[in-house]
Amino acid sequence: MLRLVLPKGSLERATMQLFEEADLAVNRASDVAYRASIDDPRIDEVRILRPQEIPVYVADGLFDLGITGRDCIEERGSEVVSLGELAYSKATSSPTRIVFAVGADSPVTSIAELAKSVADRPGRLRVSTEYPELTRRVLEAHGIDAEIALSYGATEAKVPDIADAVVDMTETGSALRAAGLKVIDTLLVSHTELIANPKAADDLDKRHAMEQILTLLQGTLEARGKVLVKLNVSAENLDAVLAVLPSMRAPTVSELSGGGAFALETVVPKADINVLIPALRDQGATDILELPLSKIVH
Repeated sequence: MLRLVLPKGSLERATMQLFEEADLAVNRASDVAYRASIDDPRIDEVRILRPQEIPVYVADGLFDLGITGRDCIEERGSEVVSLGELAYSKATSSPTRIVFAVGADSPVTSIAELAKSVADRPGRLRVSTEYPELTRRVLEAHGIDAEIALSYGATEAKVPDIADAVVDMTETGSALRAAGLKVIDTLLVSHTELIANPKAADDLDKRHAMEQILTLLQGTLEARGKVLVKLNVSAENLDAVLAVLPSMRAPTVSELSGGGAFALETVVPKADINVLIPALRDQGATDILELPLSKIVH
């Protein structure tokens, strides 16, 4: 039913891991193969291509469904339907940022200040970036006449000899700082998104299949970093245990057969479990179980 295109490159490993965890494992002959398959009746075809190209191919109808970053969608100006954000990137669960950076010794602290400073300098501002269209639109909005050069990588290394400033993607900013640059503005916060061809999204059967796949992917991401905790507690210790027990909402409390004791279960962050379990034990909880979670679907 659906023709799916997945990103190759920096998002590739994280995407393959997500689909594996979502029970949508991507099968291909080798790690460098561009054609693949998913053993799922909703997905007929899978291709793995550069994320910068994916918005164009999805908009043109070559694929019904794709995963790419908001940065690629904005750069290409493609008309696609965003079905939802997926909270993962190359190395973290945080979105990436497209930022404008200059030398750390520059006195300017914003693009607005930069616009004033370049008006008094000879020559055009030189900007190196992998996002020339996005950069052009932002600089034009600030009245800055710039020479924008397409970068094919190592963009942060081009200041000051080759460029006066760069527009680059960052998750933490560490590479920019290491190169002696400082961020003066964020042009775009870019999430990974599941996108669809508008015509395909209007097809009721295809749209239903797309939303089911989105449910699996988002449910898998929601479960990351969380565990299910189950325990028993006597009636006299119930309030003390509830006081230290965090939960996504209210914990589930069920009275045990025979009365006088309760079974509790709740979802908690995995990062808190090393402190939580001893604290529960201190308050009288018994039979404590910590269970991994595969998906949480709201």
